[in-house]
Formats: sequence, C-alpha cells, structure tokens
Amino acid sequence: MALTTKQVFLNGIWLENPIYRQVLGICSTLAVTNLLANTLFMCFGLTFSTALSSLTISALRNYIPKRIRMIVQVLIIAVYVMIVDIIINALAPDIHSFIGPYVGLIITNCIIMGRAEAFASQNKPMLSFLDGIASGAGYSLVLMIIASIREPLGFGTLLGIPLPGRDVWWHSWIIMVTPPGAFFMLGIFTWFARRWLVKEVKKEEKH
Repeated sequence: MALTTKQVFLNGIWLENPIYRQVLGICSTLAVTNLLANTLFMCFGLTFSTALSSLTISALRNYIPKRIRMIVQVLIIAVYVMIVDIIINALAPDIHSFIGPYVGLIITNCIIMGRAEAFASQNKPMLSFLDGIASGAGYSLVLMIIASIREPLGFGTLLGIPLPGRDVWWHSWIIMVTPPGAFFMLGIFTWFARRWLVKEVKKEEKH
C-alpha cells in the first residue's frame, strides 16, 4: 500500500521519529544542543542533506547497480553535505568553527543513510523528497526542544540573548552545558514521547 503525503510526514515527525523512536543521530544531539543557534544550523544541514540526497537517490534508483549502491549513496550525500558546510561557513563562521566537525559527520549519519536505503531507493522522487524533509523535521523538533531548555539553564540566554531578570534569578546549571546534560534531557524527552505515543497508538487500535 502506497503511503500518502500525510502518512510520510506523520511517520517522519512523530511515529517513526529518528531520535526517540529509531535512536539515530544521537552524537549530534549530545554535542550541539547546548546553544539553540548551533542547533538551528545543524538541523538545517541535516534536513537539507536528507531531503535532496533522498530526491537524487530516488531519481537514480533504477540506474544504480545494487552491488555499488551504498558507495553511490555516500557520494551523493557527501556532495550535499559539502554544500551545507560551505553555506554555514559563509553565513556563520563562528558557529561553523564549533559544529563544523559534526556537519561533516552528516555524510555517515544513520538518519540520512537509513532514509536513502529504506525509503528513497524504493519510492518515487517527490515522495522521497518529502520523506527527507519529514525525517529532518522530526530530528529538528527534538533537538530544538532540548536546546531551548539547555541554553537557558546553562547560560541564561536564548539564541544568545540574555533572559529577562537573568541577574536576579538565574544560576548556571553546569551539567546543562556539557554532553551529560543533553543525555539526561534526551532520556526524559524520549520517556515522555514514547509514553504519549503508546497511548495514542492504543487509542487508534481501539477505533
């Protein structure tokens, strides 16, 4: 049964979210979510690369020999990641100096490789493009929520802007600045999301 556009987006963003459902892309989740600005650029990079590489791989799926498909997929992904790396370096060199190594790792990110192999190589280009956007959006949703909590607690800022009354009430949570803080936040978010998801799935099954 062919998936509809709605189902593709629902799967990528919620039901099959790459972070809390498939447990993919965890390295960047732990590394870049201490600042929301870093997170936004990382989310842009992954979504851009996933969407366009899925589109390209799907368009070429009938012409790529199966025995070398993984090599071809990596080469296609690498082209788009290089474009992203250049764009981020041009727009925000300070942010690039921090997240640059993680942008390069998008080439072998399990999310983008997984969508290429599991979806783009078996579906039409436009649907694959939308699947890439949905997976990127699901990834971005989780990272932005975590970053929106970590940055205020760790630095007392949001997007680098000091929060109102920071000098009065704010006290730095050092753990939120470090990767263990992201690990704890991801665990808590995953627990809530899966608990809610199980309830929603059970309701749908009853109906």
